[in-house]
Amino acid sequence: MIDAAQAASAFLLGLSGAGHCLGMCGGIAAALNLGNDRSPAITLAYHAGRIASYTTLGALLGLAAGSIDITAWTVGLRYFAGLLLIGMGLYIANWWRGMAALERVGAKLWQPVQRLSSRWLPVKQWPQGFALGLCWGLMPCGLIYSSLAWAATAQSATTSALMMLLFGLGTLPAMLTTSFGADRLQKLLRQRGLKIVIALLLIGSGGWTLYITASHSGHNAHSGHSPTMHQHHQ
Repeated sequence: MIDAAQAASAFLLGLSGAGHCLGMCGGIAAALNLGNDRSPAITLAYHAGRIASYTTLGALLGLAAGSIDITAWTVGLRYFAGLLLIGMGLYIANWWRGMAALERVGAKLWQPVQRLSSRWLPVKQWPQGFALGLCWGLMPCGLIYSSLAWAATAQSATTSALMMLLFGLGTLPAMLTTSFGADRLQKLLRQRGLKIVIALLLIGSGGWTLYITASHSGHNAHSGHSPTMHQHHQ
């Protein structure tokens, strides 16, 4: 099951991407709230679909990662999780843009999904908004892709799904302020200082994950026990 550190990191990842989220899909979130007296329901349905997409993908990847029961695989995933947290912290603070490479790869995968999503435009009813949100969860975004990879390292469909659910909830403040025009909160979420604080917390969490993994691996190597994911959750 998800622990407090994983939950906090997942939510902070979503919250930290405020500027990124607003730039990539804030426009459509705002458009869904214009010119239609039923638009609040449509807007909320869109965000529900988007978060459902993240959660489902997290569950599938967690299930796939957990299907391999090999000690070296488990330890490798723990190291990968720590490195991803550090990489995402550097990405959020704009100190390293390596995660942007994932967006270039995802852009090719996104093209057929984008063609599918165009079927629900213009959005007139909430089921269309939900369907559009499901598609939009697959858009080429380095933060989404790296968060999914990080969630998969939990090796559990339930835990990975919860991590991505919390990530999605973390994106809501920025996206809903766009949808409903809360300009002051938008400015707060875009503050450079907030991003730096979150980035440092993520980098620290990643470093701690690497330290704990190395400590457990070393201890188990000397004691003859095999490390498992259940010995420590970040």
